[in-house]
Amino acid sequence: MHRSAPSEPPNPSNLLSPSNSSNPPESFSPGRPVVLRGGTVLPMDRARRVLPDTDVLVIGDRIAAVGPQLAVPDGTLEIDATDGIVMPGMIDTHRHMWQTAMRGYGADWTLTQYFVWYYLEHGTAFRPQDIHAGNLLAAVEALDAGVTTVVDWSHGLQSTAHAEAAVDALRSVPGRYVLAYGNIQQAPAEWATAPDFRAFARRHIADADDMLGFQLAFDVTGDPAFPEKPAFEAARELGVPVTTHAGVWGATNDDGIRLMHEHGFMTPETVYVHAATLSPDSYQRIAATGGSVSVSTESEQSAGQGYPTTWALRAHGIPVSLSMDTSVWWSGDLFSAMRTTLGADRAREHLEAHALGETVTHCALRAEQVVEWATAGGARALGRDLGSVAEGKKADLVLVKNDHSPVSFPLLNPYGHIAFQAQRGDVHTVLVDGRVVKHEHRLVDIDLAAVRREAEGTVEHLRSTLGEEAWRAGMNPDVPEAKILDNPYTYTDFRSGTTHGR
Repeated sequence: MHRSAPSEPPNPSNLLSPSNSSNPPESFSPGRPVVLRGGTVLPMDRARRVLPDTDVLVIGDRIAAVGPQLAVPDGTLEIDATDGIVMPGMIDTHRHMWQTAMRGYGADWTLTQYFVWYYLEHGTAFRPQDIHAGNLLAAVEALDAGVTTVVDWSHGLQSTAHAEAAVDALRSVPGRYVLAYGNIQQAPAEWATAPDFRAFARRHIADADDMLGFQLAFDVTGDPAFPEKPAFEAARELGVPVTTHAGVWGATNDDGIRLMHEHGFMTPETVYVHAATLSPDSYQRIAATGGSVSVSTESEQSAGQGYPTTWALRAHGIPVSLSMDTSVWWSGDLFSAMRTTLGADRAREHLEAHALGETVTHCALRAEQVVEWATAGGARALGRDLGSVAEGKKADLVLVKNDHSPVSFPLLNPYGHIAFQAQRGDVHTVLVDGRVVKHEHRLVDIDLAAVRREAEGTVEHLRSTLGEEAWRAGMNPDVPEAKILDNPYTYTDFRSGTTHGR
């Protein structure tokens, strides 16, 4: 072991294609130790400490040491983290990755239009290769934004061929993923008990590792007959958790939570997505059974699931994680999730206080809390040994540093900087399982041109299948007529103070 002075990091290591790679591939060879030198480290421990001028040494797939001026093995790759923030890889607990090739298509949708497009009309047009294209693009996008673990809430799996395509895409990108298997074209009791699904699930559960996990993804409508019961039983038999969209206005409700609870299917591993329109009774049932909620604030405040519910979750002591939902509408990074979550929670706090004639003088939700939700919160929801920077932990790390941006300094409040100032373009380096997958703002060993070709193929297929008129109509829903309020001052002559036309 030796202590060497921090050195300049290697030249940009874009390995998207051999022709524009300026850094030798052996710089990021598997198993080579890596040290991040002199950064401000957010360990995400219970004390929510900030460690200035601190090194993080990675050997193999683990964090070997955290501290100042660490001695490192010969041949260690040194990355200068000075003036940057080192934090755990972020964790997204709910993303419909299969839809990503339609990025931005539904920017003006409501939840109703989303349901019509995917559930009732055009969702069946997705072929296995389109699932692959969306998952591939979403997985690469996540790494680029410092999101090292994603739950692929994959409810577009119309067949096991679609599911195999989803898995193939996830296995091809060096991030961590959880395939949450779902099929919106069939009732959960139908697809979850089908022999082909059972064979697929058993095969992939047997092959599961800490890079790819497995869940079942379906919703509970609140039908008194509880038709989802066989799907819960299938999940229990397979030994995998369930993730469900709960408390979605007009779709899922308190009756669904009650039925789950009365039949004994609410567990600490259950992840409830949105949970935005539930009663206190439902929140108490979730809290009592140890479940957690994945909050997708950009989605909830835009699509109409209900007001983002972090205020109620905090009141009931329910653990929170963050998610982005779908790139059909929103951004695919958790910086946006942290920012909008703080804004929505604080806006409600102020609004309720103003209605009582009061003033909020101290914010209840702090920046450090949403950073924790984006990292350790996701790890807890998934039961993973992730989400913190500590010796012995898995080495999923993000260096936020941008020497070319004036927003990178001064660095006064690191948690506030991550929550309000940083964005995906500031993600300098990303490690997953000890492997450098992004460095100096560029992805490593990712053929981005190939990813683009797959996405473009899916777009071309969907446009040609739907027809140009239907494609354009889907992207441009009608605008409701807006009535302008009568203005009593329309005819006021401000110079004379007189009113005309009365």
